[in-house]
Amino acid sequence: MPTVNPRRWWALLVLATAQFMVIMDTSIIGVALPEMQRDLGFAPEDLSWVFNAYVIAFGGLLLLGGRLSDLLGARRIFVTGWAVLIAGSVVAAAATTAWVEVVGRAVQGVGGALIAPASMTLLMMLFSHDPKELGKALALYGAAAPAGGTAGVFLGGVFTEWASWPWIFIIYVPIGIATLAATGLLPAAAPRRGAVDVLGAAAVTAGLALAVFAVVRAPEIGWGTAETVLQLLGAAVLLVLFLVIQKSVKAPLMPLGVWRTPGLGISNLAMTLLGAAWIPMWYFLNLYLQQVLGYGAFASGAALLPMTGLLMVFMTLITARLLGRFGAKPLISGGLLVLAAGLLWLAAVEPTGTFLVDVLPASLVAATGMSLAYIPAMMSAISGVRQEEAGLASGIVNTTYQVGSALGLAALTAVATSQGAGELGNLPALTDGFSAAFVGAAAVAAVGGVLTAIFMRGTPAAAEAPAEQQPVGSTK
Repeated sequence: MPTVNPRRWWALLVLATAQFMVIMDTSIIGVALPEMQRDLGFAPEDLSWVFNAYVIAFGGLLLLGGRLSDLLGARRIFVTGWAVLIAGSVVAAAATTAWVEVVGRAVQGVGGALIAPASMTLLMMLFSHDPKELGKALALYGAAAPAGGTAGVFLGGVFTEWASWPWIFIIYVPIGIATLAATGLLPAAAPRRGAVDVLGAAAVTAGLALAVFAVVRAPEIGWGTAETVLQLLGAAVLLVLFLVIQKSVKAPLMPLGVWRTPGLGISNLAMTLLGAAWIPMWYFLNLYLQQVLGYGAFASGAALLPMTGLLMVFMTLITARLLGRFGAKPLISGGLLVLAAGLLWLAAVEPTGTFLVDVLPASLVAATGMSLAYIPAMMSAISGVRQEEAGLASGIVNTTYQVGSALGLAALTAVATSQGAGELGNLPALTDGFSAAFVGAAAVAAVGGVLTAIFMRGTPAAAEAPAEQQPVGSTK
């Protein structure tokens, strides 16, 4: 009988706060982008690297973070991750040039890549004794991610409007210190023997970075140019090399056998497409509010507060119950399709539009879809692995979401730019570009919903515990 930690719910608060902050780091810069562009000299086509630098480092190193968490102890990696995140925040806040800002954001991403899988491992250690408690804990933890992403938009507006954009990074310093002070609530685990696949980590991170770089640059230099083609081929070679390394080394970063776990593959595909649709939505919705409707940073952030409230209500009070009754498949598929419907509605934005007509109803529909799909996809992705592989499974599912976010934003930025989103001051052109991005995001979400409906097997209710007693690959 596993020992029950009497302080587990307080520990969950620490973990959920960490998840909230890590994901908020991907979105808090949204409303500050115009001011950062002016102050640091970013070209319009390069501005998305403020986001992508974080996401590439985060997504590319999550598997390594999961492996280190499993080997060295989750609490130790959690603490290290926060120390790195604080350091990156200081660099990003102090930046006076574009390249320093990008470096600071990348360091923040490294910290996030250590924190996220360690948090999931710690959560499994705290709650795996009781399937019902685990389901509730995962629902609360899962709600912290999209809520952090959307709340970051609002908080970014508050700091940008009433202080200055560096404060969106400075805020991580006191919160990080407070989180570190509370890590005594978290369970400790003895280190285990094992090697770290540094070569595999380098290959997957370089491959993802090169792929995103190629997609971002392609609209400027041409999709058919030798440079773009070679970059994409290079990215493909690096990712194939990563798979080869995983098959050949004794201690792989991502043991390929884990993909025999029922539901893991399609759940991660759903998370990839969910990130590729959701993150570009808030990115371009922020730009529409500020560059077309003329909202200030604070007003733009406040305009998206209804989405935050809806996300929190759905994920904490409704989605978990629906998951327990119907299982993951209908919620993931249906949620992605509802998200697609909201994005198509957003695609009808007008240069002379208003918040109440063009933004509010469509954004609430999109947020409903996100609320329905995110937690079921997360739980489906980790529910079949053994407890000792929780860090790996968490690293994989967080990686797929962040990789989807980076590639989706890069691709849809290219689409938006080609349709006029780079023509600042030309409201019809800007609106056409943003509308094209919303249509593209809707197509991504719709594909995710259809593929989930076709390929995901019926999944059990959320009350079933992750199968820590069940060997990887079992079909029990």
